[in-house]
Amino acid sequence: MNTTASHPFSRLTPDSVLAALESLELYGDGRLLALNSYENRVYQIGMEDGSPLVAKFYRPQRWSDAAILEEHAFVQELAEREIPVVPALSLAGKGTLHHFEGFSFAVFPRHGGRAPELDDRATLEWMGRFIGRIHAVGALQPFQTRPTLDVASFGEEPCEYLLTHGFIPPDLADAYRSVVTQALDSVRRCYDRAGEVRHLRLHGDCHCGNVLWTDAGPHFVDFDDSRMGPAIQDLWMLLSGERTEMVRQMSDLLAGYEDFFEFNERELHLVEALRTLRLIHYAAWLARRWDDPAFPAAFPWFNTQRYWQDRILELREQIALMDEPPLWQG
Repeated sequence: MNTTASHPFSRLTPDSVLAALESLELYGDGRLLALNSYENRVYQIGMEDGSPLVAKFYRPQRWSDAAILEEHAFVQELAEREIPVVPALSLAGKGTLHHFEGFSFAVFPRHGGRAPELDDRATLEWMGRFIGRIHAVGALQPFQTRPTLDVASFGEEPCEYLLTHGFIPPDLADAYRSVVTQALDSVRRCYDRAGEVRHLRLHGDCHCGNVLWTDAGPHFVDFDDSRMGPAIQDLWMLLSGERTEMVRQMSDLLAGYEDFFEFNERELHLVEALRTLRLIHYAAWLARRWDDPAFPAAFPWFNTQRYWQDRILELREQIALMDEPPLWQG
């Protein structure tokens, strides 16, 4: 598979990054640090005047301008309600989304912080309060252009992509298709048990890597995967450990969450269903990015025989977990 310099991001040199900022009358001092991001390219840039800024160059052809601007507007809406997020800067009278040499990019203030201590019950409750506030705003109106998290887009289509593009080894293809089919049937049963689920604007990828913690509390960053979906999507990725631990963690999160937004406990039926969809989607995400030289370097274990054997076993485990009672009944 092609991992040569033909990938669009190969054109994004340090000089072009600085030139993109100069097009907005922002002048770097030569200090440029690549930040941890695979989907996009994100750089911290020292400025001749003022504090460093962060520039995000979006992966070409992933989002339309309308979808990116809808994300920016949502984050700005949260910021205006004093929810701790980091909105894109509106610069040079050109708004928040800019274009340079075929790339779409945005500029953000630099915001430091550390990973939250999710073993601390007070931290989880604090996180829950702010996620509840995000959802209270997210429920006010729907996205018009950004997608919805559903079985078709996170399960069926990714599976077909992997099979039709030759990523699954031939001797494992039937087993992979079979286990995904069974897993998605279980996902649908989870949704049936949950009943009618309200969809709202979400962070979409709310794990601890996208939360920066300071003495003032959490700051939520990287709304790049923001979409419509059930509220539980922004909660379950903060859970870890054995079932008893996850029950306690969810209890702590909801103790803060419900101070600001009502939680439908039937959505707890979706925790393992959403985890299953994420596992299927993640494998296809890696496959779709395999022509980006950053991916083979960062994920050398992907697309090996052992990798797909492990994914099949993982999905079989998920099928069993989806038949268990929801966490709240623990």
